Amino acid sequence: MKGKEHIYKIAPYEPGKPIEEVKRELGLSDVIKMASNENPLGPSPLALQAIREHLEEISYYPDGNCTILRQKLSEKLGFPPNCFVFGSGVDEIIHFLGLAFLDEGDEALTVEPSFVRYDASALLNKAIIRKVPLKDYQYDVDALISAINERTKLLFIANPNNPTGTFIDKEGLKRLLEKAKGKLVVLDEAYVEFVEDTTFPDSLLFLREGYDIIVLRTFSKIYGLAGLRIGYGIANEETVKAIEHIREPFNVNHLAQVAAVAALDDDEHIRKTQQVVWEGKRYLYEQFKEMGLRYIPSQTNFILVDVGKDSREVFRSLLREGVIVRTGDIFGCPNFLRVTIGTEKQNERFIRALKKVLGGAL
Repeated sequence: MKGKEHIYKIAPYEPGKPIEEVKRELGLSDVIKMASNENPLGPSPLALQAIREHLEEISYYPDGNCTILRQKLSEKLGFPPNCFVFGSGVDEIIHFLGLAFLDEGDEALTVEPSFVRYDASALLNKAIIRKVPLKDYQYDVDALISAINERTKLLFIANPNNPTGTFIDKEGLKRLLEKAKGKLVVLDEAYVEFVEDTTFPDSLLFLREGYDIIVLRTFSKIYGLAGLRIGYGIANEETVKAIEHIREPFNVNHLAQVAAVAALDDDEHIRKTQQVVWEGKRYLYEQFKEMGLRYIPSQTNFILVDVGKDSREVFRSLLREGVIVRTGDIFGCPNFLRVTIGTEKQNERFIRALKKVLGGAL
């Protein structure tokens, strides 16, 4: 049976290639994945221990209210418990936002390129998704402000942005929020723990000041729980209440909840991950410079790098070397690769493979 006409405007999400699939297809025994911005150190040891201790409880339904995690985050971030909403990954909350706030003919505003699930949030509800081009891979705040109109209901801002790793600074965000009063601004901060730049805005301060925003954060990246699918949003009580009306019951599984609670206590794991990513980023920058490759300076755990030729061709060649990265064509950047920053050994292996693949092009 053919589906509803408007759903075919949505491009199905194209995930990074799994390790086992590459091994099977190419007959390789040693493959590394640097494609999906996962934590190179894996999950927190405290999270793993919590999962082991709660395995026998999976015959019960999970806590539909995420009570313990909700209280933990409330204490950690200083917001009342009813200012939090939880999802099976931030993707699900983005989906909820479209259901809760967009009607047919409404407009959602974002930038291009950015995270593709913003498109789906709008289009599934017969709303219009409008995209403001980045300016030399940076946010063009003036253009964003000019694009806001009376039909704009949601603004999706990935800060830092995926796939570029760039961001809106404090001054720019302040101007945008002032113009967007009466709209809901979605600040997707999936990579916020990797930011080093001191001009990056404190979104929670803006929320405390009464701006109508929802801040989205995830346990997939810095906490290394991508396979458990858990993320959360922080907003005013009215915004959260609207989302709760359409949230599916038991949408966050039990093991994800207990792992997230434990991971919040593991400051050492966070520091180690940050150190690995920040040191790895500087190493890759140096290597790209030596190779004469342009890259976009990043505030995340990935880098967008211009390889000077069709990224799918380079991607396939890297696969044969046992290295999985992400092609840039899906983001409208056909000559770029997006590479996740890995461990020291992974980064070195990627560079060796890239040099081999590009060969005489360097």
